Amino acid sequence: MEPLKLFEAEWNLMEILWEKGPINSTKLVKEAEECLGWKKSTTYTVVRKLGEKGALKNEEAVVTALVSKDTVLIQESADFLGRYFDNSLPSFVAAFTKKKKLTKEEVEALKKMIEEASL
Repeated sequence: MEPLKLFEAEWNLMEILWEKGPINSTKLVKEAEECLGWKKSTTYTVVRKLGEKGALKNEEAVVTALVSKDTVLIQESADFLGRYFDNSLPSFVAAFTKKKKLTKEEVEALKKMIEEASL
């Protein structure tokens, strides 16, 4: 599957789908209005665009996500790391920790992730 690039509006609608979906399109319009302040036409435009990208399907007035949030997060993270940090995770962590000091719990969690990824 080709990497899925989501614009902010598309991400916001997918968040609703990941939480509530599959969902009736009328209910999705109501959710988007309540959560995002969108009009019906905006919701259907974003649904159409996401359908064209293969991120969701809209059949018989039921909208269903075709990709998981984890899949999109992994793709977006890899793209971000490649684009801004030359695929260097240590460079990313160094830049991140210049602005935010890690707690002991966060350091331990990162150590555990590194150990598990190294196996």
